Amino acid sequence: MNGRIFKSCLSVLFASAMGVSAAWSQAPAQAASEPQNPALKPNPLDALRKFEPAADEEYQLGRGDEIQVDFSGRPELQAKQVVGPDGRITLPLAGEVMLAGETRSGAAKKVEAALAPYYANLSVLVTVTKYTANRVLVLGAVDHPGPVVFDGAPTLLEAITRGGLPLVGPLKRPQIPDQCAIYRGSDKVMWVQLRQLVDSGNPLADIRLRRDDVVYVPDPSDRFVSVMGEVNHPGPVELNSTSTLSSVLALAGGITEKAGGDPHVQIVDTKTGASRSLKFKDLLSSSKSMEITLHPGDIVYVPVSGFYRATYFLERLSPLTSLATLAAVNGAF
Repeated sequence: MNGRIFKSCLSVLFASAMGVSAAWSQAPAQAASEPQNPALKPNPLDALRKFEPAADEEYQLGRGDEIQVDFSGRPELQAKQVVGPDGRITLPLAGEVMLAGETRSGAAKKVEAALAPYYANLSVLVTVTKYTANRVLVLGAVDHPGPVVFDGAPTLLEAITRGGLPLVGPLKRPQIPDQCAIYRGSDKVMWVQLRQLVDSGNPLADIRLRRDDVVYVPDPSDRFVSVMGEVNHPGPVELNSTSTLSSVLALAGGITEKAGGDPHVQIVDTKTGASRSLKFKDLLSSSKSMEITLHPGDIVYVPVSGFYRATYFLERLSPLTSLATLAAVNGAF
């Protein structure tokens, strides 16, 4: 998608949304079970705001970022640097300095401290000349799946637009997906009812993202589960007629060492909130594995070994709940 088409798509999205809000995946309405007291009803916007990074959150340097390091009164030390794969840069005399995860001002202070034994009264300024680490990954039903790099704060609408929305109609307007998911780390997933939010003009629809978030846009015909926790590749896994719990875990890259020698697996039905837990070794029995039925939208979660609580927060909006904490007590397995 060239720059003109991208700008056109993005302007259409913003014009129709006036900026946007995200809602979680909705369970079937159960009017009889809804709390009658309005004070007891969850506020979906509150849950969304908790998920969204602060607008004034300072950028943190990441691997691959190109930076300019300037030294007041010491122009001979001025240099362009690239934050290495290990998160470090190399300075003359001082050697390696870890800068990944530091803000610009924090990085400047670390450089000053590293060079203090060799240069008195240094004043350092660090600027980012090329953002490489500030990226999100867009997957699923988009024209150009892959990483999207941002010079500023990444946002949902820009991420999926740059990922390539299909253009429909004589005016070639971008087709906004009904929903998408934002995966954050190995333990959080947010379902966003994007079309609903755009149509309502809610300014939270263009929610700010964090670096390394994964945005997944499902095809309407997709059937998938979210595999999270201690697996090598957390995220969506497509279901088919032969899918089993063990095959789904394998497609997520398998279980990591942090799950321990006797790992457990938790399956959560996001529509009802019901969950069940079992030991991974039981899945090695084909009969046990075949007994586990997975449904589209389920979450498969592998907690860290030794944790009495699997600190996995499933944030979702339904008529009944806005934020559910799934706590797996290992002693109950």
